[in-house]
Amino acid sequence: MRNICFHPKMPSWASPSRTATTPPTPSSQPSGGSSSGHGLSVSEIDKIIQEASEMVEKWDPDATSYARVTSLFYENKREAAQFIKCVNSLHRAMKVLVVEDSSSPKLLVAHGLMVIAMKRLQKELYQILSMNRAYLDPESVSARSSGVSARSSTSDYSDEGLPEDGARAAGDSIVEVEEASAVAMADLRSIAECMIVSGYAKECVSIYHVIRKSIIDEGLFRLGVEKLNHSRVRKMEWEVLDLKIKSWLNAVKVSIRTLFTGERILCDHVFGSSEAIKETCFSAISREGAMLIFDFPELVAQNKRSSPEKMFRLLDLYIAISDHWPEIESIFAFDSTATVRSQAITSLIRLGESVRAMLADFEASLLKDSSTTMVPGGGVHPITVHSMHYLSLLTDYANILSDIFPDWPPPSKSPLPESYFNSPHPEDGQVSAISQRLAWLILILLCKLDVKAKRYKDIALTYLFLANNLRHVVSKVRESNLNGLLGGAWIARHEGKIKQFALNYVRLAWEPLLSALPEDPSAAITPAVARDHFSSFGASFEEAYRKHSSTIVSDPKLRDEIKFSISRKLVWPYQTFYDAHKMTVDAATIKLAPDDIGNYLSDLFFSSGNSNNSPMSSPSPSSHGQRSGWPN
Repeated sequence: MRNICFHPKMPSWASPSRTATTPPTPSSQPSGGSSSGHGLSVSEIDKIIQEASEMVEKWDPDATSYARVTSLFYENKREAAQFIKCVNSLHRAMKVLVVEDSSSPKLLVAHGLMVIAMKRLQKELYQILSMNRAYLDPESVSARSSGVSARSSTSDYSDEGLPEDGARAAGDSIVEVEEASAVAMADLRSIAECMIVSGYAKECVSIYHVIRKSIIDEGLFRLGVEKLNHSRVRKMEWEVLDLKIKSWLNAVKVSIRTLFTGERILCDHVFGSSEAIKETCFSAISREGAMLIFDFPELVAQNKRSSPEKMFRLLDLYIAISDHWPEIESIFAFDSTATVRSQAITSLIRLGESVRAMLADFEASLLKDSSTTMVPGGGVHPITVHSMHYLSLLTDYANILSDIFPDWPPPSKSPLPESYFNSPHPEDGQVSAISQRLAWLILILLCKLDVKAKRYKDIALTYLFLANNLRHVVSKVRESNLNGLLGGAWIARHEGKIKQFALNYVRLAWEPLLSALPEDPSAAITPAVARDHFSSFGASFEEAYRKHSSTIVSDPKLRDEIKFSISRKLVWPYQTFYDAHKMTVDAATIKLAPDDIGNYLSDLFFSSGNSNNSPMSSPSPSSHGQRSGWPN
């Protein structure tokens, strides 16, 4: 396409008029006969008219039934070439006669023959365009011009496991289509050049326009492109509009790479002799359909949709146009198709405006959030899930967002730490701006979570809520493009906060159980005191288990970390005390063995908060299959 469409633009010039005369190119005088002074002798003119008369009258579509129903270019290629040659010579002779003797009877005869010849060529042009639609469809033309050889096509089929005979047949079929396409394009060019030179450019373009515009219109119809207006789009249900957007995304790809590209190639080839006619013809054929294509994104962008998720469809539309912009600029490079380029740019501008507005709405919704909903068990809040899902999807469009937000700095007056706005990639200013803004949006979310955490009456649950939600945030950052945008330092800093929140939960919820044991678990004490400590610790553990039976720790890694931290705090002191005093008391007094602590904690956290039983009322999930010393 670049070789074909990106060429220096030649000066435009008007198509020749039927009555206009052009001075003949000086040439040497022919040998024999008196010269007319314009390169043709009288005898040569007579010979040209005589030969043209025989050829033209033979193929006069009104003279015989044979000529009326038979295609000259299909019947005899050699004679068709001779016909074109006779017409060109006749036109040259007519130009000489106009200069020499405009009242000459020969000029009237020649003009009559030219009228018949042009009528024949119009018929041939129409027949070739109509009968070769399969070989002149935009896909075939663009594929042929792309330089894909039949050999490589055959190899592709062979690679797919096609039998050798099948591969050969496929290759032969491709060669046949390419040859038929090449022949048809050559015939069209020879007819067009002959008609244009003879002053019949208008008739030639008219026939070409009718046939080829129908190809464009039919192609767009098959792609599902339809004429819409703002009112109709505004009234559509989102599900319907979403389907139309998906259809458009496919349509724009096919129409640009195949439909309009093929049509531009064909038009450039057929009317290669005239830049002005080429431009006029292609513009008339393609402009309406192209405007229909590129008007749709603007209609969608103007349609107000409250849900931020709709923004991703707008970004898809933006990418489709921006990715195809080099091809759009190349195909519609003519001045007369500037409106197509302008509409594509307008759609990009409107889409960008809508994206900026929708992202501002998302930020405003975060800032204004004042919901009092509390998540049972300190689990992940819906606002965390929704916001991080939205932001992680947004990073898939980071490159295009840098185009839409070329100067998207954080708020100039912010009470938040400046460290959140330090670019992880200072060498890339555009990406840095996006990174800073995303960090800002996440920080807004975290601030809102801090407020929500304070609504829990149990301070330990407050820290568990913060740990759960920050873990979800960091996990989404790790598994999405946010990782590259925010950087490892951001992740490490927030991982440290998660760890601290989890430790605070363990300290407030489980460390108080240690008060049921003596400061020195191995110190000598009386059996009665030991019995009181065993009883007190078991009751405290049961109470803590029951109290936290509704807690939720959905992240496996965080769950393991909390369980390990609790076990480390409780098991070693209790194990020491258990080993030192278990023989001094009645076995029935000991309701909890050291191994049971880990088993109950697994049951507590790995049951996702669904355990409502206490250690006193349900069997321990002990590896020994029974509780050590616990009453039935």
